[in-house]
Amino acid sequence: MAMRTPLAAQGARVPFAHRIGAATPPGRDRGADSLRALAVCGVVCGHWLVTALVSDGGALHGASPLTYLPELVPATWLFQTLAVFFLVGGWAAHKGWAAARERGVGYRAWLRARLVRLARPVAALLCVWMLAAGLLLVCGTDAGTVRTLLKLVVSPLWFLLVYAALTAATPLVASLHPLWPFAVVLHVDLLRLAPGGPQWLGWVDLGAGWLVPYCLGAAWSRGALRERRTAWALLLGGSAATGVLVLAGGYPAAMVGVPGAALSNLNPPTPAAVTFGLAQCGGALLLHGPLRRWCARPRVWAAVALVNLSAMTVFLWHQSALLAVTLAGLRAGAPLPGLHTAPDGLDWVLARLLWLPVFAAVLSACWAVFHRYERGRRPRSESRVVATGSPAGSATVGRV
Repeated sequence: MAMRTPLAAQGARVPFAHRIGAATPPGRDRGADSLRALAVCGVVCGHWLVTALVSDGGALHGASPLTYLPELVPATWLFQTLAVFFLVGGWAAHKGWAAARERGVGYRAWLRARLVRLARPVAALLCVWMLAAGLLLVCGTDAGTVRTLLKLVVSPLWFLLVYAALTAATPLVASLHPLWPFAVVLHVDLLRLAPGGPQWLGWVDLGAGWLVPYCLGAAWSRGALRERRTAWALLLGGSAATGVLVLAGGYPAAMVGVPGAALSNLNPPTPAAVTFGLAQCGGALLLHGPLRRWCARPRVWAAVALVNLSAMTVFLWHQSALLAVTLAGLRAGAPLPGLHTAPDGLDWVLARLLWLPVFAAVLSACWAVFHRYERGRRPRSESRVVATGSPAGSATVGRV
């Protein structure tokens, strides 16, 4: 009779969190995974807090509380976490590419595997919303409302296009010093913001701006940035530079786009957004060690691992969850506070905070339906591991 491991012998008696820990390779960097999970959660919460849909005679149009409540601008410094995501993305891509080369995997096969992970869940999202848009129009929904909904669903996809482009360029940019793309952002802004300057140059910043934290991540993967003084220099230097650019350079203090504002720090990334990202990267590097130690706790690591395994699904469907709740709320017959009313006061903010658990519940339902498109087909061996009590094989939990 075949011997069984103690974990397998215990079967269903093993706590769920411990099963996830057992499926995680010992060398997995849990601190980096924690940073990625925090970045994803920051983006989701930020969108849910600054995205308002105002009901006006049966139609919906977009608005932002930042337009009415500038005192909320500091919240954007907390929830705009894209630089951290690109930092960890550069770290993971460089490690993945180095590991692929050691295994003898070619560039095309490596890149195809990474891009398929991005494309599969995006295709599911677009198919669902094409059908939903058609049904809404057939049911008599205002065309302007449908355009507003589709814009909110599609607009976050710019991030994935940039991320895919940087991933494809990993072998070329892995050793690039971050100051080079930062210099490009500075020069582009000097040209495009000059009187009569060519605005199309902003497309260059869309890649160069996020290449800065991506290159930092690659450097981190190579073993650089490990000294705490380097992290402190990024945090303090980036914060100081951002303050100068905002106070003396005329850049907005909000680190997200504000409707009606003359200039946005994100569309495209400005030098202020880049220096702010450097400060965030410094803070992330300082948190890396404490987070890694914190993730030694089984329940904490289980939560972090599940967010990482579902990061694409959460990112793609979080706006859909908000929109589903908003559309369903229209059946109440009157605009619901924090859901359909103008975001022009703190009462709206308080009401919106009460809606966040509802958005999260609907997002959980979306995850239950669509997370399979993120993970794709699993090998039979992995399916057996899941069936016998492990939520994901080590190849899944441990992949970079």
